[in-house]
Amino acid sequence: MKPTLLIVDDEKTTREGLRAALEERYDVYIAEDAKAAMELLEGENFDVLLTDFRLPNEDGMKLIARAKSLPQPPVCILMTAYGSEELAVDAMKRGADDYIAKGRLQIDELEMRIARALKQQTLEVENVSLRQQLEAKFGLENIVGESPAMQEVFEIVRQVAPTRATVLVLGESGTGKELIAKAVHQLSPRAKQPFVTVHCAALAPTLLESELFGHERGAFTGAHERRIGRFELAQGGTLFLDEIGEIDATLQVKLLRFLGERTFERVGSNKTLSSDVRLVAATNKNLEELVKTGKFREDLFFRLRVVEIELPPLRARTGDIPLLAQSFLREYAKENGKAVNDFTVDALEALMNFSWPGNVRELRTAVEHAVVLSRSERITLRDLPLSVRGGASVSDAKLLQGKELTVKAAEKQLIIRALKETGGNRTRAAEKIGMSRRTFHRKLHAYHLEGF
Repeated sequence: MKPTLLIVDDEKTTREGLRAALEERYDVYIAEDAKAAMELLEGENFDVLLTDFRLPNEDGMKLIARAKSLPQPPVCILMTAYGSEELAVDAMKRGADDYIAKGRLQIDELEMRIARALKQQTLEVENVSLRQQLEAKFGLENIVGESPAMQEVFEIVRQVAPTRATVLVLGESGTGKELIAKAVHQLSPRAKQPFVTVHCAALAPTLLESELFGHERGAFTGAHERRIGRFELAQGGTLFLDEIGEIDATLQVKLLRFLGERTFERVGSNKTLSSDVRLVAATNKNLEELVKTGKFREDLFFRLRVVEIELPPLRARTGDIPLLAQSFLREYAKENGKAVNDFTVDALEALMNFSWPGNVRELRTAVEHAVVLSRSERITLRDLPLSVRGGASVSDAKLLQGKELTVKAAEKQLIIRALKETGGNRTRAAEKIGMSRRTFHRKLHAYHLEGF
């Protein structure tokens, strides 16, 4: 398949001459000005843009800047009869990959310049791909959780990621649904392609349709130019639709069609387009109840839930709270330049006893609040938000006699208490504090509690 090349020049003889000279090696398109060029660039993915500097209404360097802002920018080469060293430097600053003076333009040299620029771009893409593969290898590294519930989630992610299956992620607000969607993408063969997110509740239905499928110029009031939708931007990658329960009936039909046929039309167009996109959707609503009340299509519901991943609320995995809190502590201490590195036991107990209606997102905010207000190397109870402080257990504080313990020491005390309350039954003790049996036994060894 030939590389695609767009030639932009207001002189017909020049652009036609270049097309004739280059069409043997390239699939060549032509445009006479920047406006016509952008319409082509927004409608198709081009490998190379070869543009004159002097164009009607908008110069070639501005066109290059706009082309480079596209999701898949082309290699850009600027031609001009007004060559100077200063202009060449300016062209490179604006994003040009190369620069050539028309006065001494030779086709052999131009072909060499294009080939060199394409090779450089290929190397850059390969470097990005290598970085993304590295990220893919550790796709779950940014999600903290050793509880049995989260280990089950991780296992489903590992199994479903390499497939093409559509995934539905369920869970309360703040449980980390987008993180799971990103992990599915990063652990998949699509990892080097785009991951595109759409928050469905943030847009009115008409705007959301345009956002997803794109629109043609003049499709509605304010549609001054063609717009590429998210399904096209996510080509080859993953499209994450957050709050899928918010979409209206019309969009549900169009989404159902896409899932069945992988085709769609831009708003205001009859041209059918296709896109190779893996869909991951998420919601904090009960879609089965919405189906029963007629607010969500049953056939779409079944299409979306090929694989279902349900994230537990934080209150159901309290054993992960110390891990999460310590992770957020390191993050915000570094971000704010604070020398805080631990929690006192009463602060940790308050975090463990709070119900966290906002889940992990609320815990993150509470730790950031505490770091900002901290006065020592440890987060104390008074550093936490007032709402969280109210959840602290007086009996637990007495049990630990108010000692200024570290997170590890406090965790050891929690394990000891769980063992005492379950009569030494390790399985029940692990379940009581929300740890997997493997993690619980590892902790017993780490804290020298094997003989308890």
